[in-house]
Amino acid sequence: MDIDSVVLHSKLKEFFGFDSFKGIQEDIISHLVKGNDAFVLLPTGGGKSLCYQLPALVLPGTAIVISPLIALMKNQVDAIRGFVEGNDGIAHFLNSSLNKAQIADVRNDLLSGVTKLLYVAPESLTKEDNVALLKEIKISFYAVDEAHCISEWGHDFRPEYRKIRSIIEEIGKAPVIALTATATPKVQSDILKNLGIPDAKVFRSSFNRPNLYYEVRDKVEPEKDIIKYIKQNPGKSGIIYCLSRKKVEEVSNLLNINGIKALPYHAGLDAKTRAENQDKFLMEEVSVIVATIAFGMGIDKPDVRFVIHYDIPKSIEGYYQETGRAGRDGKEGVCIVYYSYKDIQKLEKFMQGKPVSEQEIGRQLLQETVSYAESNQCRRKLLLNYFGEDYPEDNCGNCDNCLHPKPQFDGRSEMSLVIGLIKSMHEHFQTTHLANILAGASNSIIKSYKQDKSPYFGKGKSHSAGFWCTVIHQGLILHLLDKEIETYGLIFVTEKGDAFYKKPYELMLVEDRKFTSGIGNDDDDDDEISGTASVMRGGDGGDPVLLSMLKDLRKDMSKRLHLQPWILFGDPSLEDMSIMYPISVDDLKNCQGVGEGKAKKYGKEFLELIKRYVEDNDISRPEDFVVKSTPNKSADKIYIIQSIDRRMSLDDIAEVKGLEMNDLLSEIETIVATGTKLDIDYYIRQNVDDDVVSDIYSYFREEAESDSIEDAVNTLGPDYDEFEIRLVRIKFLCEVAN
Repeated sequence: MDIDSVVLHSKLKEFFGFDSFKGIQEDIISHLVKGNDAFVLLPTGGGKSLCYQLPALVLPGTAIVISPLIALMKNQVDAIRGFVEGNDGIAHFLNSSLNKAQIADVRNDLLSGVTKLLYVAPESLTKEDNVALLKEIKISFYAVDEAHCISEWGHDFRPEYRKIRSIIEEIGKAPVIALTATATPKVQSDILKNLGIPDAKVFRSSFNRPNLYYEVRDKVEPEKDIIKYIKQNPGKSGIIYCLSRKKVEEVSNLLNINGIKALPYHAGLDAKTRAENQDKFLMEEVSVIVATIAFGMGIDKPDVRFVIHYDIPKSIEGYYQETGRAGRDGKEGVCIVYYSYKDIQKLEKFMQGKPVSEQEIGRQLLQETVSYAESNQCRRKLLLNYFGEDYPEDNCGNCDNCLHPKPQFDGRSEMSLVIGLIKSMHEHFQTTHLANILAGASNSIIKSYKQDKSPYFGKGKSHSAGFWCTVIHQGLILHLLDKEIETYGLIFVTEKGDAFYKKPYELMLVEDRKFTSGIGNDDDDDDEISGTASVMRGGDGGDPVLLSMLKDLRKDMSKRLHLQPWILFGDPSLEDMSIMYPISVDDLKNCQGVGEGKAKKYGKEFLELIKRYVEDNDISRPEDFVVKSTPNKSADKIYIIQSIDRRMSLDDIAEVKGLEMNDLLSEIETIVATGTKLDIDYYIRQNVDDDVVSDIYSYFREEAESDSIEDAVNTLGPDYDEFEIRLVRIKFLCEVAN
């Protein structure tokens, strides 16, 4: 059927009310209506849906739209029905949510030729009854939405997507259009191969979203930071993404306690609640949605002003797609992600038990995320490079690294070393493997290849493996190195890299950022918000005069009470006091490292000093940024406290809760850090010699400059076991510090 440009523009206006197409939409639609296969790579907000909706309405027959998003099919169908009044049969969905009567209605409309668009879940497409039904109708084309699901390298792999090609051949061949917002060159190759459309024309728009600001923040007290940010941006809509349902509920509750209207959204909520919460966000009855990745797919809210990732995403594709929900109207969009390497370790732990190949792919995708988070390079350049697109500018002017550039160094010798190593090897390897060789970090894989005998092994040991990872990553961006498409992640040297190696020139590189380890953040998805954290951090813009006065008071009190200063309040606690100006016990409990016991036991003189200082200097206290915390209701923590009260053996507690002893001690340390007293003397007496207890206790009381276990192990020496030190430290903190 010959449908010219005039007809397409006319139908665009008639059905959708638009006067013109957006970007490359017209080229894609013209190609499809001529009966050709197409692969469409349009970033979020680029208008993918129109690329198959308009052709479906103008071509004879029914278009089959294969989508994994059952929850959003109804929204799409309702939207199409809204374009064509008086004909509800024009669009239908076919999935497991329909009853027999509804399925009969769909069948009748299909067979009568009324239906132009049929949305089908891939699982429904494979059912014999549905295959038989679709064989009876004329199909205009197949649209495979969210096509990245077909690839194991995509961020949302669905095995049932692998069956699509064989089902299409069984039902009857017709043109295929595959659409996705995110696909690396490897994922693109997988899609074309698995759908059997190797010659499909590829349509791709730039991945650059110039209005989006990208920033990575150290994950230290993220709840407090998020509340502060939202209160500094009143009236703005935003999405906060968390990896677990439990964390979604916690963060949502915490925001509401602090006067921010927020609702949760995750798969654990019933469909009615999810729909209501989504509608309230779209209708601006609430300003913030806290969600798992289940939220946002197909949501067309143009004025989302910020997207915050409380947890680091599992892949760059997932991150890009989720941040793409900000600023779809072309105006301000702030994208902040909180990063701690401990979160990466947690995600790696969750992969255990999956097939080895899946674990390997997952780890490589995570490594790309780590490289992005820890890099000092332009965020925009990194993101676009990941999707195979070059960003020509040296400074985008709209990311944290470009607005606050870090010092550079001439890395020609370092890059030459990397290229020399790769050229010396008979096989290709991944980034981390190459970095470990240069840093001299031997492991079983390196030994199995006898690469610990290579002249390059340890040749860069003056730098860490992390440093060498970032050099390699910058080599990729500069096209001196590249990754093999079919064996994704294996690094090879390009022609440009060969030329550089033969004749090195000045090459300005940046080092990676340094992040805290994440100690003090949640160890797993069952942790509750405690209202305090034990993360050590540097000065945070507090009042330097007040901080000095607080340290003097601490020093004076420590002499009077014959206690080490840190036992009263650590530096992070004093720094928070100099920022938040607490004048009551409740205020003081919101400072990090301060539980109720410590606030009441040692806080009086500090509060009096701060109150006088505030009055004398006419200071307006930042009450908006005092974070009210949710009560700690973790069932595990309550069980641990009650079991210790009953003098149950720690070994038995660990066994009942399915914990390693180290993990149980971490839980107990977290409980004690919030000011709760626990009496574990009964267990210590049974398991640690009295002399050892006395020595360790004396160390913490008289010598220790902090509660650091590492310092204690180094000072006390090899005769004292770390397990014993941790037990006695808990006893000491409960009896003295709390």
